[in-house]
Amino acid sequence: MRMRKTADCASAKCNGASPADSLSPADVGGRLQAVRLKHGLSQRELARRAGLTHSTISLIEQNRVSPSVGSLKKILDGVPITLAEFFAEGMGDDAQIFYRRTELMELAGGKISYRQVGRHLEGRALQILHERLAPGADTGEMMMQHNAEEGGVIIRGALEVTVGAVKRVLKPGDAYYFNSNIPHRFRNVGDEECELVSVCTPPSF
Repeated sequence: MRMRKTADCASAKCNGASPADSLSPADVGGRLQAVRLKHGLSQRELARRAGLTHSTISLIEQNRVSPSVGSLKKILDGVPITLAEFFAEGMGDDAQIFYRRTELMELAGGKISYRQVGRHLEGRALQILHERLAPGADTGEMMMQHNAEEGGVIIRGALEVTVGAVKRVLKPGDAYYFNSNIPHRFRNVGDEECELVSVCTPPSF
């Protein structure tokens, strides 16, 4: 079977991500195309806003390139739309109070899993995620930025958190809290799965 390429830079040539580090929910390309058309954007205009090439957007929409979390977030910022809104497209309103583990909404998949409490967060002030990163999983060299504050507590494993020029490896019981406007990146540097619970306010991831 032919492996998909990953997109984590300004062209289809990647800068260190591997297929295992990229997103793998069903048909990311189809969702991206639907969102782009819904907002009246051409591939070239979306590429311009995201600082990528037209060919990169085209390859992602054809599901020939699988973007990392960081690169998809940058593309969606060009719409603009959050990752949560992107994966909730087409789903009904959510007025639940309690959630079984099977009812959390997956925002990524593959080596990185972000399972969100609730589907639609419009009008809400908080985004809650149950995160799992497989050994070696990385949000990508393209560091993320969004207008919020975020924090989290490590439950198990080891998580390398980079915020601006500061880098720290966190272990179970350790926590982080920072302004999400600062470029940031997450990477599992341990040999076991890393699990954590994180929050973002306002919801912008």
